[in-house]
Amino acid sequence: MLDTLVFVTVLLPFLVAAVLLVLREQNLRKVILVATAGVLALASLAMLRGGAFIMSPAPLYDSLITLGDFVILFVVLFVGMKRKNQIIIWLSVAQIVALIWFDFFTAKAHGSVPAFFADDLSLVMVLVISIVGSLIAVYGIGYMKEHEEHLHLTKSKQPQFFFFIVLFLGAMNGLVLANNLLWMYFFWECTTLCSFMLIGHDGTEIARKNAERALWMNVLGGTAFLFGIILLQKITGTLSLQEVLARGPEFAVAGGAILVPMFLLVFAGMTKAAQAPFQSWLTGAMVAPTPVSALLHSSTMVKAGVYIIVRLAPVYAGTYFSNFVALFGAFVFLATACLAAGQSNGKKILAYSTISNLALIIACAGINTPAAITAAIMLILFHAISKALMFLCVGAIEQKIGSRDIEDMRGLFAVMPRTALVAIIGIMTMMLPPFGMLMAKWMAIESAQGQFLLMIMLALGSGVTVLFWCRWAGLMLGTPVPKAKPEAQDITVRAPLYILAGLALVVSFFSPVVYSTLVAPVVTMYYKTAPYVLRYGNFESQAGIFLIYPLFILLGLGFYFALKQARKVTAAQCSQPYMCGEQMTVDGKPGFLGPLQQYVAAASGNYYLEQFFGEEMLSKWINVIALAVLVIMLFGGAL
Repeated sequence: MLDTLVFVTVLLPFLVAAVLLVLREQNLRKVILVATAGVLALASLAMLRGGAFIMSPAPLYDSLITLGDFVILFVVLFVGMKRKNQIIIWLSVAQIVALIWFDFFTAKAHGSVPAFFADDLSLVMVLVISIVGSLIAVYGIGYMKEHEEHLHLTKSKQPQFFFFIVLFLGAMNGLVLANNLLWMYFFWECTTLCSFMLIGHDGTEIARKNAERALWMNVLGGTAFLFGIILLQKITGTLSLQEVLARGPEFAVAGGAILVPMFLLVFAGMTKAAQAPFQSWLTGAMVAPTPVSALLHSSTMVKAGVYIIVRLAPVYAGTYFSNFVALFGAFVFLATACLAAGQSNGKKILAYSTISNLALIIACAGINTPAAITAAIMLILFHAISKALMFLCVGAIEQKIGSRDIEDMRGLFAVMPRTALVAIIGIMTMMLPPFGMLMAKWMAIESAQGQFLLMIMLALGSGVTVLFWCRWAGLMLGTPVPKAKPEAQDITVRAPLYILAGLALVVSFFSPVVYSTLVAPVVTMYYKTAPYVLRYGNFESQAGIFLIYPLFILLGLGFYFALKQARKVTAAQCSQPYMCGEQMTVDGKPGFLGPLQQYVAAASGNYYLEQFFGEEMLSKWINVIALAVLVIMLFGGAL
């Protein structure tokens, strides 16, 4: 049974992807994608029910993994030569040479290491990838049809698109289940190649440029990852992740030599998670079709980066290196939240807020206490659901109104009442109590008690986050509109939106169950204690209490009375705000009679404070400070 589940979650997507690449019949592709999504979701739930495991497939697969490493590296090298990108060329050559030396002359016995190992952290990641990722793939069916019609393509590129989408899911499942670090490296590089192909999917000049940037930054991380593995094997004598986690603290305490490969692996995770100064590859990825953006931000790619940092946290716990990881994460969390506050482009807001939340997860890994690791795992789960929902909403809205600017979403309820409501649910679950995201941020801030600078940065970052989410929600809620007719949507677009909205609400409601069954066991395994006690479904610790069900009751009552009052309002009671003169409408556009009896069109907008939060103002300094912290992390924490 276990062999079957690993096959379904890891190998099946590779096989399905190959079928989709050659399949041209659209209806059959739709059936295969929906069926694969269902199978992946059920397999991940079955794997979760089975619990922790260790397993190795047949020895033949080790040879296939080695072959796959070199195939990917030579493909990347070819791309670098074709684009004449010297960074990609030399980093690829360095990896090829190092891998030949390591694979064939040094680590000859790596096949004896169990290929797969799963604990509750791995299983949570498999759930996120297989359920959230599969819903995004299904959403892509309806989205890509309209996307290609908009581009006026004479020949559909959907076979290639869904090939890499489904391949991405299999590679991510393999990465989070891998115990053999060379297997993990193969899946790591798979995600790099998939992201490059998907970002450049549309083939425009800006798409090619941003795909190339994403490739060289992630190849840099891949090089650090490979050399980190080589050094780690030299120090520990093993390529088994499970053994490294078991023995790592001994090496860290004994002499600290293990912290050098830890820095390289954490650095690789930071590039994959698009942390400053490498955030531009993820913001540039917004040129890709929306399913790509959603997949990169929620259940793949960037989550691989924070996964490896959180996974290795027990190894570097209690070191100066860990303190610098926390400082780096807290700074980038605050800085990129400020960048998000200065944006009106919906996708850019989501991009910077993703980078910010990933930095918060990294800060938690650096704080490295049971409470902080609990917050990190909860953030990974809740962020994946709500952020995927928001990206899919923006994609649907953009295709309907032709804009992703939040200023153009005023009165969205009049055009897309269903999608607007789902988007509001997504925003609420990102910022309001008692939903999981705010609860996890509370855990993170609480875990930093006694570290004044970290607490200040985490609290300020959380406050700025509320600012841009409230502004977005206010734009959609602040314009009175008459009752609108529900918009027409393809079922493959509507169903993922509704399911993700339901998951965002339900998983938050059952967050005490999520904690006790999934998070507490893995924290206890590595840190010997669980940080929170559950009483009547509320989280209690020495620092305070977070109420879940009383807040849900208050939220429900507030929603009930607000809805009751809203239904009393008639169309006659809805009026435009006073605009300094006699109001009038010309060509359907509201305005007022201004000086010299001239019509003045009404215009409204938010303050984005670009002089404080603009990209041109902040990006350079954020990158300089982040790079400085990375250098200090290496020389002051690892060496």
